[in-house]
Amino acid sequence: MTTTTGVNATQPTTSSSTSGVPDFTSNFNTFLTLLTTQLQNQDPLSPVDTSQFTQQLVGFSEVEQQINTNSNLQQLIQLQNNDAAIAATPLVGTTIQYNSATAPLSSSQAGFAYNLPSKASSVNLLVEDASGNVVYSTSGNTAAGTHDFVWDGKTSAGVQMPDGGQYTLQVVATDASQNAITTTVSSFGVVDGVNIANNTTNLDLSGVSVPLSELLAINPKIDTSK
Repeated sequence: MTTTTGVNATQPTTSSSTSGVPDFTSNFNTFLTLLTTQLQNQDPLSPVDTSQFTQQLVGFSEVEQQINTNSNLQQLIQLQNNDAAIAATPLVGTTIQYNSATAPLSSSQAGFAYNLPSKASSVNLLVEDASGNVVYSTSGNTAAGTHDFVWDGKTSAGVQMPDGGQYTLQVVATDASQNAITTTVSSFGVVDGVNIANNTTNLDLSGVSVPLSELLAINPKIDTSK
C-alpha cells in the first residue's frame, strides 16, 4: 500500500466570490463616466437631482466593501483549512475509527463497528460493494451494545475481492416482535494522506475520503477474532 505523507491542499473554487470584483469595478467606472457626462451637460436652469446619484454612489461603495469582506473571509477559511490539514498530518499511517458505514478493503480486511441500542432477536450483516450489490452476508451479535465486525474480503461464494475497493456494511436488526431496530455503524481504516477539497479537510483511506469532522478515535482497539 502506498502511503502519502504530504498534504494535498486542493484550492477551493472561489470564482463566485472574487469574479464580482472586476465586474463591479467595470460597472462602477461606467457609472462614474455617465454621472460625470450628465453633470457636465445638464441644463443649468434645470439641474439634475444629485441626491439620487449620491445614493447610488453609496450603494456601489457598500457592495464593493461587501465583496472585499467576502474575499477576506474566504482567505481566512483557506488558512484555517491549511492549519487543520497540517495538524492532521501526524495521523498518516495510523488506524482511525470514523463515522461512516463505508470502509476500504486493505490487506484483505475491512473493519466495522455497529451499535445496537437494545437487544435484538436477529441481526444480519450485509456487505455491499460500491454498486450496492451484496457480496457477503452473515449473522451478527444480538446483544445490546457495540460490536466489531471484520470482513476478510471474501464473498459468500468464497471469492477473494482485491484490495482497494470500498465496501459498506448494512445492519438489519429486528426485535422479538419483528420490529426494525435502528443501528449506527462506524468504520476503521489506515490514513494514507490528508487533503483539502471544497473548504473541507479530508483524510484519505485507500480511496475512501473521510472529513476530519467525522473522526471518532485514533488507534482504536478492534477485535479481529470475530
